[in-house]
Amino acid sequence: MLQLNQIHKIFNEGTPDEKIALDWTNLQLKEGDFVTVIGSNGAGKSTLMNVISGVLIPDAGSVEIAGKDVTFLPEHKRARLIGRVFQDPMAGTAPNMTIEENLAMAYSRNKSRTLRRGVTKKRKDYFKEVLQSLNLGLENRLSAKVGLLSGGERQALSLLMATFTEPSILLLDEHTAALDPARAELITNLTKEIVEKYNLTTLMVTHNMQQALDLGNRLIMMDKGQIILEVDEQEKANLTVDQLLNEFQRIRGAKMTNDRALLS
Repeated sequence: MLQLNQIHKIFNEGTPDEKIALDWTNLQLKEGDFVTVIGSNGAGKSTLMNVISGVLIPDAGSVEIAGKDVTFLPEHKRARLIGRVFQDPMAGTAPNMTIEENLAMAYSRNKSRTLRRGVTKKRKDYFKEVLQSLNLGLENRLSAKVGLLSGGERQALSLLMATFTEPSILLLDEHTAALDPARAELITNLTKEIVEKYNLTTLMVTHNMQQALDLGNRLIMMDKGQIILEVDEQEKANLTVDQLLNEFQRIRGAKMTNDRALLS
């Protein structure tokens, strides 16, 4: 479903600030895989997500989604295949538009554009139905501006918008990191439910190592632009956070430089 082949990305090449963000990276996700990604600060996690989504074009290598080479496909065209939720609850939605207008925009992401009205009665009834699954009462607030929602409500809406068209790939970019513990738990549980419901092929970056162990069927650890550890479902089920940190130190000979990971 997702294939990254020898992805290489350098920033500020040939200058004193040169940084290899992705170092001939390979990764494959089969249909229905839910892979969590952890690693040190600057390990290349965000660059990986940006290369997949089309925000960045790799200097070398190729990106395939559902058997299609999308390496040079612009981000807006790749959006038909990809759903993405960002760390910032303010991202991924239009604050000055209503809930139903945001949902209509997301609903049309993988469909041909027409001049028909975006929010029809049929669509409004459907939006109410899918919003009920969040158990937040948003189905009764379709005409409310999204900017008035709390961070947790907005992130729940972002998650719904990214997934209810059942994208080929779902990218979750530390999507619970900016929330308080109660809201983070809510979004984590919703993530698990939605991914399982639609059998979505998912890649999730997180600094919360316990979350990385609890969610998904595979785990990868990154450092200095490389995937230095891959853990399958059976091995992952028996791992602890301490064991993961020890494994990083064994591979790299140093402790993970990531305060949030250590504190999570």
